[in-house]
Amino acid sequence: MQRPAHPYLSGRFAAIAHRGGWVEPADAPRENTAYAFGRAVALGFHYLETDVWATADGELVAFHDEALDRVSDGSGRIGDRRWADLARVRVGGIDPLPRLADLLDEFGSACFNVDIKDPAAVAPLARLADRPGVAERLCVGSFSDARLAEFRRLAPGVATSASPRAVALATHGFGLRRLARDPGIALQIPVRDPRTPLRLVRPDVVRLAHDTGRVVHVWTVNDEAEMNRLIDLGVDGLVSDDLTTLRRVLLNRGLWEDER
Repeated sequence: MQRPAHPYLSGRFAAIAHRGGWVEPADAPRENTAYAFGRAVALGFHYLETDVWATADGELVAFHDEALDRVSDGSGRIGDRRWADLARVRVGGIDPLPRLADLLDEFGSACFNVDIKDPAAVAPLARLADRPGVAERLCVGSFSDARLAEFRRLAPGVATSASPRAVALATHGFGLRRLARDPGIALQIPVRDPRTPLRLVRPDVVRLAHDTGRVVHVWTVNDEAEMNRLIDLGVDGLVSDDLTTLRRVLLNRGLWEDER
């Protein structure tokens, strides 16, 4: 395949730390924190995955859920709170909520795969991408076609993943020309459709992505045998929580590239 010509895809294989991932299972509750991302970078990970929501005053927070309750000592929706209030919230009772801008500054050599969770986050993310040295370190996706389309309009130079519509066309077997028209550089998909028994990562889907000049990143894979199976299938990146297992697999396969 001919890989997309974009700085984000500079390596041979993308090992992507899901919400920062964990080196030890006890670290799992500290997802999407500077601690988690720091542990991933220290282990040699170059690609970090996160999600973003906008606060009531327009700050971009790296956090997966719409509400704070599951993993933090706070409660309520992020979008209903100002950043000054959220700065006191602790994830896992330990770590402050990080702003995406601060993560980009702190981990200046890392690339970020960013999922836009919130319509209000689109414009702030586009403005952040306009800062020097940021655009080439981002790949932006969304489960919303509308959010992704608006981001592409505001930040046309930033790499994006294929839209949900393009993914559906590609994985359900009738989307060659339509996938070719989508500007996304990566088909980022789970192994299976969570709503149906359909397997999404198949030889024909990988071949279609490669034939249209895209890479295939698969989420979220924590099983060692499954990692090896997908690599044998020809995928170009794996998103995982279990960083030590993914690193070991890639070392054994000659695909690990330590970016420290």
